[in-house]
Amino acid sequence: MNFKKTSKEVASEAGRTLRSKSASMTQKRLAASALSQANKTHQTGEKMEDLAAKVLSSEKYANKTKTFAGSVLSQSDGE
Repeated sequence: MNFKKTSKEVASEAGRTLRSKSASMTQKRLAASALSQANKTHQTGEKMEDLAAKVLSSEKYANKTKTFAGSVLSQSDGE
């Protein structure tokens, strides 16, 4: 089991992203996942792991999206 949590800085940015009208659906999905892991020991599910890995391996996503992806993936069990 992984006991990592989303940092306060990333959680704060995730909250702003969720309220943004210009953020992409992918960015919002990753932001929501990161935010849900800010104060709890929730772990990343398999679908979110796959999405986060895809985002990190692609050059088309913004740095903010990759930050959320990295946070989400770091909280994965990796099984």
